[in-house]
Amino acid sequence: MTPHSEYRDSMTMQLIVTHPGGAHKDDFLACSLLAHLHGIPIQRREPTDGDLADRSICVVDVGGVHDPEHNNFDHHQFARDAPPLCALSLVLQSMGLYEDALSFCAWLRPAEWLDTLGPNETANLMGIPRTALSELNSPLDTTLLNRFAKHTELRPDNPVYQVMCMVGEDIVNYLRSLRERLNYLKEHAQYWTIETDGAPIQALYLEKSDVISDDPSFGIYAFIESEGKEDEIQALVYPDRRGDGYGLTRYNDSQRLDFSQIESHDEVRFAHKRGFVAKVDTTDPARLKMLLENAIVKTDC
Repeated sequence: MTPHSEYRDSMTMQLIVTHPGGAHKDDFLACSLLAHLHGIPIQRREPTDGDLADRSICVVDVGGVHDPEHNNFDHHQFARDAPPLCALSLVLQSMGLYEDALSFCAWLRPAEWLDTLGPNETANLMGIPRTALSELNSPLDTTLLNRFAKHTELRPDNPVYQVMCMVGEDIVNYLRSLRERLNYLKEHAQYWTIETDGAPIQALYLEKSDVISDDPSFGIYAFIESEGKEDEIQALVYPDRRGDGYGLTRYNDSQRLDFSQIESHDEVRFAHKRGFVAKVDTTDPARLKMLLENAIVKTDC
């Protein structure tokens, strides 16, 4: 149980208050998380001193106070050289999800930068032209933020509110299920070494299990990154959720493997012509290693 959920169980939340006017990703997403957790109305107005003192009212991205014990989540009073934390960061911290979100949600750090540092510095930190920020903007972002901004109050029967709850639910479920999966992979993932004439191939292998049967590949990339093995692994071998066999995949599109080279094997059900993935019927580790070995691209000495 997270610290936030323990606190949530001890009292009934009544209201979320966030600033009026234009809406941004950080206040929208922070309110989405809180709406999912508590199912309470959102009012877009300036908070009162009473709101800030009332532990049953969440004050988000406004009010000049960061006090999670009183559910106040504003960052605008932080020093200029403070870490780039936005209201969303503070809500995630209160839920015990921030570190995982920062590690495994690639969109979080740019969202923090954009809200606290502005578009020019954000583009510079991302290593992209300033114009790319607007070019990457989606109609989904524009519509949801505009619709959110037009309301002074949103209740659970409002369609925008309902979409916000979906967004909040998906973020929470992703992070909590990912943490469970990473813990599972820590215990069960195996590293294979396939010898070659040159440098060996390294593969991550995952054995079949009912625990992961719904989505066997979920969390593998995040796990490899968390283990610091991005530069060591070339292949992934994991159960195929569409069949009884296995999937063989290049990790980070390693050009040292070309699975089209094994398409003629009886055990290969499908091999992509571009060589980045294959589906095989065998579940025998020895046969899987053999197929990996046959998929290695031979280079001239």
